[in-house]
Amino acid sequence: MSNATSSLQDRIASGKPLLVAELSPPHGADAAAVRQAAKRHAGKVHALGISDNRERVAMSALAAASIVAGEGIEPILHVTTRDRNRIALVSEALGAQALGIRNLLCTSGTHQTLGQFRAAKNVYDLDSVQLLQTYSRLAADGSAVGEGSLAGAGPFCLGGVASPDADPLELQIPRLAKKAQAGAAFLITQPIYDMGRLDVWWAEVTRRGIHEKVAILAGVQPLCGVSFQLASEARSSGKRQPFRIPDDIFNRIASKSGAAAQRAAAVELALETIQKLSGFKGLRGFEISGDGEPDVALEIIEKSGLGSK
Repeated sequence: MSNATSSLQDRIASGKPLLVAELSPPHGADAAAVRQAAKRHAGKVHALGISDNRERVAMSALAAASIVAGEGIEPILHVTTRDRNRIALVSEALGAQALGIRNLLCTSGTHQTLGQFRAAKNVYDLDSVQLLQTYSRLAADGSAVGEGSLAGAGPFCLGGVASPDADPLELQIPRLAKKAQAGAAFLITQPIYDMGRLDVWWAEVTRRGIHEKVAILAGVQPLCGVSFQLASEARSSGKRQPFRIPDDIFNRIASKSGAAAQRAAAVELALETIQKLSGFKGLRGFEISGDGEPDVALEIIEKSGLGSK
């Protein structure tokens, strides 16, 4: 096995800005749709994240990542602990390496009760920090799956998720430090809408120097389509919203008449968010997600000028 680092890992080490986008695999087996989406992102992003059955059952993230890699774009394979025990998680990483995929985002995953597959049982044999530890040590220490070692496993470029909205803040920040210590080379935040909360979170991140140990990317997702629908349903039912969305932000989009006008307002808001975040010293870059709508993510990348950096 080659010990070469991934292009993303080299970019992280260089200290240069990072731009990734996120692709949700289709809710079916249409490989052509994945190829088309990959081609449209070619030359515009440094890597393309592949989500893993977030809200609905979709094509295997590993299969989609392999298709993306075949189009010459480096994928970031999302691996969730919700659906697999440690045996399957390690097997997934080895399979990814065999296919030339070295970037792995370790995440717990959206709880199944928040998606379409509410009757499914969860697993959570490992949490995301333990998964990072397992993957980072795999070549020398396979004890998590009863092995002395798994020679040739890795090296992987490992990433994790950061949640600026999560409470309590005083417990969330140390967890980020644990992810960096466990082997994460990069962290991607959940979509950001509440800039006031982010200011508080970022102050703690920088005070503890976490941004100096791991590359932190800000998640930007326009509040349109599925994300706006979920936010609207949560507000009307009184349920907890998936992310902190201030009233003025939500109302700015909800006040528009028609899907096209709401989409335009969401894109405008995303561009403003990128502009504000660009002034955050130590932030390494962005992940742009269209929440299943790659056209809107590509529009944001083009209009923001991020794709030219």
